[in-house]
Amino acid sequence: MALRDRFSKKLTCPQCGNTGFAEASESDDAGRTHPDFKVDALPQGFFVQRTARTQEAFMLKCECGRKFPFRSRLESSSLTT
Repeated sequence: MALRDRFSKKLTCPQCGNTGFAEASESDDAGRTHPDFKVDALPQGFFVQRTARTQEAFMLKCECGRKFPFRSRLESSSLTT
């Protein structure tokens, strides 16, 4: 069984501004064809709309009704200064 990379991500609803930190994890096995992405905990006011194996396809829903991906494709995964 492979280990999982665990991380926290700040979520912000683009409609109402509701914020909080989610706990998520992905497979650490480089040989896998997909990262087996999972959200382990969501902040109050956020719900799972649709599960998926990748962050970009995993959809969340805010209590205001707005649906959005866990991670946008435009969101950079590297740090910029």
